Amino acid sequence: MKIQKFICLVVLAGGVSISGFGQKPYQRGIGLRISNSYYDLVSATYKFFISDAGAIDLNAGFGLRSYYDRYYVDNVKPFSLAVSAAYQHHFEIPVRGGGLAWFIGGGLTGYRVFSSRGDYDGFAFGVFPTGGVDFKIPHIPLAVSADYRPTIFLGAPSHYDSFYGGNFGVAARYTLGKK
Repeated sequence: MKIQKFICLVVLAGGVSISGFGQKPYQRGIGLRISNSYYDLVSATYKFFISDAGAIDLNAGFGLRSYYDRYYVDNVKPFSLAVSAAYQHHFEIPVRGGGLAWFIGGGLTGYRVFSSRGDYDGFAFGVFPTGGVDFKIPHIPLAVSADYRPTIFLGAPSHYDSFYGGNFGVAARYTLGKK
């Protein structure tokens, strides 16, 4: 049932995107995303607009902690590599100077945990809805954003990894291309 609701949300966001609401404040941006997630604590991020309101956000990063932080073997802390891709539909918030928008969307994520605990070493993949705000700072090529990505894992090395509801992140991107 949760998957069906997520698919409906993605289809709705895609349909709204085709209708052309909003206007993109920049064309592309590359930078860094920092989150409180245990599997992608720091990520490189690349965001590009595919329409006036629709954007794709790609992330690749790493994490240094896990649910088993206090249970490492031989003082070896778990390490993970993660990738994610999200569609974001932007809705302009009218402010003086422009550039402020809120967004909703969804995406996919996958990560690989390298752990000395055999029951936690392995691959995971999941889906997430996303929402947040994006601000292109006027007169300088910088955009900042904050987002929330509660993740439902469809496959994970540990049964404790079926849902992670605490994934908040902030990103800063150098923008390329004009409005």
